[in-house]
Amino acid sequence: MPVKWMSVLLLLQMTCYFRSGNCGKVLVWPMEYNPWMNLKTILDELVQRGHEVTVLRPSASIFLDPQKSSGLKFETFPTSISKDDLDKVYKTLADVWTYKIPRDMCLSFSPLLKTMFEEYSNSYLRLCKDTVSNKQLMTKLQRSKFDVLFSDAIAPCGELIAELLQIPFLYSLCFSPGYTMEKYSGRFLIPPSYVPIILSGLGGQMTFMERVKDMMCMLYFEFWFQTFNEKKWDQFYNETLGRPTTLTEAIHRANVIWRFDGKIPDSLGSKTRIYKWLPQNDLLGHPKTKAFVTHGKANGIYEAIHFGIPLIGIPLFVEQHDNIVYIVAKGAAISPNFRTMTRADWSMHWRPYKENAMWLSTIHHEQPLKPLDRVIFWIEFVMRHKGAKHLRPLAHNLTWNQYHSLDVIRFLLACVAVMAFLSIKSFLFIYQKFIKMGKKTRVNRAH
Repeated sequence: MPVKWMSVLLLLQMTCYFRSGNCGKVLVWPMEYNPWMNLKTILDELVQRGHEVTVLRPSASIFLDPQKSSGLKFETFPTSISKDDLDKVYKTLADVWTYKIPRDMCLSFSPLLKTMFEEYSNSYLRLCKDTVSNKQLMTKLQRSKFDVLFSDAIAPCGELIAELLQIPFLYSLCFSPGYTMEKYSGRFLIPPSYVPIILSGLGGQMTFMERVKDMMCMLYFEFWFQTFNEKKWDQFYNETLGRPTTLTEAIHRANVIWRFDGKIPDSLGSKTRIYKWLPQNDLLGHPKTKAFVTHGKANGIYEAIHFGIPLIGIPLFVEQHDNIVYIVAKGAAISPNFRTMTRADWSMHWRPYKENAMWLSTIHHEQPLKPLDRVIFWIEFVMRHKGAKHLRPLAHNLTWNQYHSLDVIRFLLACVAVMAFLSIKSFLFIYQKFIKMGKKTRVNRAH
């Protein structure tokens, strides 16, 4: 080997050694569309820091393009579901959520949304079965000796693959419907008294009736709605692992610049310019940018907050409505109904919205670490400590009764009952022994 290449190799090895994660091997179980864009930002940074990142890519994948991700390794495997079928599931879900589901209350989601999530769940179950039943693929992954699996929690199966490979895993999660995954898998405390349940359409400080609505939404997601068909998934996990387990255990006057790729509307304004691609982050940071019209996904909202730009939120589906409601509650956005909106809905005095957006921006910048650095730190932390089991909440070791302190409450109530019983019995004894006896003595003396 030439000396110069030996020097380069030695330099790479030294760089790898001095990295906090010691150049680990990361396996990724991804999600399509926007979640992949979020995940890829983290993966690119891991590659920059010297880690080897391998992405499991189903042959039916829609958005994962190896040609656009030169630093990542892709392990493509065949699937029983076609790309068109998978794409249809996503598009139908978006169409139903955008145009057919009422927005007045979470209870209105049934049964349309339940049906769509059932199809989504079945599609991912097929992908998961195709993955873990592929002996050649699983053997190759076993031999690769990965240090950690990184997955999007709304795309189930990553935790099962990690279990089969006997490696720790991490989640990237925006939300799960009703926060059910956060509560039961993450053991997060989400009191409905002051925390608006996701997809409830509530944000900020709630009135009494809004808290009633929030409680009803919580009960709906608790007992009626399932993001995934848990019965099917639990049965599959049991069969695959050979032991009882569950999925939950394992998860008008301004110039307008518009990013749009499609048929140009006939009513397009004369000052509107359409582009298939825009440097959104750069435009939001431009001093002449006055407002940001957005559908309400998290990335765009965070970028607008970063630069202190007020929002005109037009949410379409999933958690977008909730995201916009939060910013409206902070006084930094308006949210016209895209089904009924008119020009009057866009008339507003921008100054207070701008001031509130700048206030949010100031808070957003007050962080000791950049968010990306914080994410990378925790990924490397889990790799270094082989899963970091010491961070696992002790709540996972408790039963339902213990978690809600029902056993303690029963014990205390029993103690109170016993004390009350003994007090009453003592009082009756004293009454009978002394007071009644005293009365009898006085009567006897009188005779």
